[in-house]
This record gives sequence, structure tokens and C-alpha cells, in this order.
Amino acid sequence: MEFYAEYLLGILSAALGAIVGSFLNVCIYRIPLGKSIVFPVSHCPLCKHPIKFYDNIPIISYIILRGKCRNCNERISPIYPAIELLTAVMSLILFRKYGLSLEYLFSFVFTCALIVITFIDLKHQIIPDIITLPGIPLFALAAIFFMDVTIKDSLIGILAGGGCLYLVAFIYQLLTKREGMGGGDIKLLAMLGGFLGWQSLWFVIMASSLIGAAAGISIMICKGKDTKYAVPFGPFLSIGAVAYIFWGKAFMRFLFLR
Repeated sequence: MEFYAEYLLGILSAALGAIVGSFLNVCIYRIPLGKSIVFPVSHCPLCKHPIKFYDNIPIISYIILRGKCRNCNERISPIYPAIELLTAVMSLILFRKYGLSLEYLFSFVFTCALIVITFIDLKHQIIPDIITLPGIPLFALAAIFFMDVTIKDSLIGILAGGGCLYLVAFIYQLLTKREGMGGGDIKLLAMLGGFLGWQSLWFVIMASSLIGAAAGISIMICKGKDTKYAVPFGPFLSIGAVAYIFWGKAFMRFLFLR
């Protein structure tokens, strides 16, 4: 009986993730445009026709409608169900890690913020202050009270996270005479340090740098861009942070205690 209850809760956590993912799509689309994420109701981005509730079921409606708007029959980007699926998967694996707990809840909210940041940065190459600035104190408090992170570790994480990227950006600009890292990345790493603690920063920066370098080189090779081509770093910091939640502590123990 306990197994079936756990199985059912896992399904419900994935369903919750898909529903939240639908809301994240609204945030990703509207926040860079300075629009309200509440009003107006969801509508087709092409013909602006309001979407009926039965056409707004995460993932399922997209499949039933074959990726087209019921009103104008125009194609709807597959990125929408992809984000819903990604959020559902993240909700499920976080539930598997933490169970039905406050740790699951706050880790899920934190991950949702990173998903929004990632896709906005990929499309617009900005990291909205409306997420990171309130996120720094809010996620720090959540970590201190619910995630077993001490006040000291969180505060050092905020200062070291923002400070080390600011130093890197300053030195890079000094040497190359061009901006290599935006202020959004600095605030984002401060938010990550506040939630995960300063011990996470080495792992997050190393993982994001390696993944970012591999992605940047691949893009330059495939698209023929030069070394001045701007690759947003926010998505890689977000990937590094999520990786730390699942594997970071074990990796650090293996690295320094073996």
C-alpha cells in the first residue's frame, strides 16, 4: 500500500510540474515584454484569441491540437510543451529526492525560477532583475529555515557568488575592452550562492564553465561565429546549480575526501 501511495504522489508531483510549467511559459513570454503575468488570460501568441480551458491542458492539448491553434490553425512553438515537460520531470525527480516535504517545495520553486531565467536568457540575453533581486533574500531565507543551510554559509554564498563573477567580469573587460559578463549573471550567482551555500560555488562555476565552453565552441563551429559571439551564461549557471542539488555534495566529498 505504501508503494502505491508513493507512486500516486509521484504522478501527482509530475502533474503539478506540468501545470506550473504552463504558467512558466506565460512568465517567459511576458516578463521580457514588461507585461502582466496575470492579465489578460492565456491567448494564442499569433492571433491573440483567448485559449479555452480544454485547450490549455499542459502537453495533452498540444498533442490533441497537433501543435496548432484551434482558432487560426497556425503552428504553435514546440517550446511550450517542452517547458511543461521539463518542469514536470524536475518536479518528479525533486519529489523522488526529498519526498513530500518543504525541501521539495522550495527546491521546486527555486528550479522553476531557474527555468524561467534560462529560457528568457536564451531568447533575449537578459536575466530579469524582477526574479533575481527578490530571489536573493527570499531563497536565502528559505535555505536557512528549511534547507539546512546556515546563515553564515548563505550570506557568504551571496557575497562570494556575486563578488567572484563581478571580479571575473571586471578583469575580462579590463583586458579585452569589451563586456564579457552582464550584471544579470552576477545577481544570479549571488542568488544561487544564497540558496545553495558558498560551498556550492566552486562546483557551480566549474560545471557551468565546462558546459558553457563546450556549447559555445559547438555553436561557433556550426554557425561559423567568431570568438566575439555572445553566448548567454545564465542557462549554464542554472544547469550547474541543478546539478549541484543532485550530485554536487557527493562530487565534492569524492574530490576532497578520497
